[in-house]
Amino acid sequence: MNLQAELNKTEGFKNLELLAKQVVEGFIAGMHKSPFHGFSAEFAEHKIYNRGESTRHIDWKLFAKTDKLYTKRYDDETNLRCHIILDNSSSMHYPRMNSFSLDGLNKIGFSALAAAALMQLLKKQRDAVGLSIYSDAYDYYAPEKGSERHHQMLLNHLSEAILSEPEHKPTETYKYLHEIAEKIHRRSMIFVFTDMFQTVEDDTKLFEALRHLKYNKHEVILFHVFDKEKEFTFDFDNNPRRFIDVETGESINLYAHNIKDSYQEMVANYFDAIRLKCAQYKIKYVEADITKNFNTILTTYLIERQKFA
Repeated sequence: MNLQAELNKTEGFKNLELLAKQVVEGFIAGMHKSPFHGFSAEFAEHKIYNRGESTRHIDWKLFAKTDKLYTKRYDDETNLRCHIILDNSSSMHYPRMNSFSLDGLNKIGFSALAAAALMQLLKKQRDAVGLSIYSDAYDYYAPEKGSERHHQMLLNHLSEAILSEPEHKPTETYKYLHEIAEKIHRRSMIFVFTDMFQTVEDDTKLFEALRHLKYNKHEVILFHVFDKEKEFTFDFDNNPRRFIDVETGESINLYAHNIKDSYQEMVANYFDAIRLKCAQYKIKYVEADITKNFNTILTTYLIERQKFA
């Protein structure tokens, strides 16, 4: 399969599941140099065989290679519930794109493919996954399940989110996070993909909502999705430009270099404040730069999964 050609479609991802598999397979192939080299695509994980245990699940092929006895741990021992939350507001569709490529995803495309890759890992581990998508409304909710039919349904909704292109939809992230928190009752790992841009309320309400997700001993991982080159360093040429707020439609004309220093200072302070608040509420904060690969996303999942067990 030509992965670049597959992504280079104006209609979005042609086959999101196939792309997610490609991402995961590439990630796993590179893990031989990492602490996670024991991760298996066929079952949950290995554990050392203890004398007196049933020999039913001993991995004899591994014994032939290592001369050590290991047993396979399956989903009944390591079952995990995970819920993925996707911000589909107008700002998540920045930058506007006529085509997709691995070197040129917008925020919603990056988040959807990252979510699909996480789902692929969860599927390999026989774990249950649910999905929530919100914009200016609670667009979609599916509880945690592990069936193949459920997996395909979630992939379809992720693909639809990429194509939705909401116009001038202000974000009320805090409102929908509260609603989602009320729906998740059993202890779960919760992954939130959002650019943390909101136009209606202050940050206090947003972090109150994130803290609400921590109830029932949930583990919350916040993937802060942004285009580092444009949204953090403000790397534009010094030609006159019109900057438009995609959520409100408001615009301003200016020379980027005239405000670059002050912009960078304000954004850096805002990002630092987010990190501090996440640390205060024991929420895992992860930068998700859309110009990078997905290794940080998937490595975070493996690390947090080990802690969660």
